[in-house]
Amino acid sequence: MRDYYAQRAQEYELVYHKPHRQPALRRIEAWLREVFADRCVLEIASGTGWWVPHAAAQARAWWATDLNPETLAVAQAKALPACVRFAQVDAYTLQGLPQARFDACFAGCWWSHVPLQRLDAWLATVHAALPAGSRVVMLDNAYVEGDSTPVTRHDDHGNGYQRRQLRDGSEHEVLKNFPSQAEVIARLGPRAEAVVWHDLGHYWAVDYRLR
Repeated sequence: MRDYYAQRAQEYELVYHKPHRQPALRRIEAWLREVFADRCVLEIASGTGWWVPHAAAQARAWWATDLNPETLAVAQAKALPACVRFAQVDAYTLQGLPQARFDACFAGCWWSHVPLQRLDAWLATVHAALPAGSRVVMLDNAYVEGDSTPVTRHDDHGNGYQRRQLRDGSEHEVLKNFPSQAEVIARLGPRAEAVVWHDLGHYWAVDYRLR
């Protein structure tokens, strides 16, 4: 997965240029800007930083973190709000996390790449890094027949996989899950309260507060 996204860094954002997704993207961008206004936000697996210019527009502080220097370099080249900082951080362990008192967390299009057998541990790690009262938003792709890349197989844990081709012709098998609303909410654990589910067409989001 790390190697795939390093190779895909320069073409990753083409997926956000699909004309029929533009209305939903504009609504999501405006909503995230409002959600994170005046917050100190930890963004996990920020990738090329597609969401950062929009979601961080009114934030007090925004730390965009990712494991890949290739994707971070693309993000850092963008015109960004002054509150944005970057750090190379492993999403699973959060080792290398900046010393900051976060009161919000965002992960865009990352949940779907976490193996099901690692999901509970990952969420527990994220929640442990945040104080009570923190606002958390997980945003990801919904599966839309005829538009989404088909899932070609499942492993013994139930994880789905897609076959993807980059512009250089290389082919990659990528773990990609499309959970239901019930599956997502069931995974959040006892610290999640005031949970709200958002059906956003080609995307979904879950928005909650930590106890």
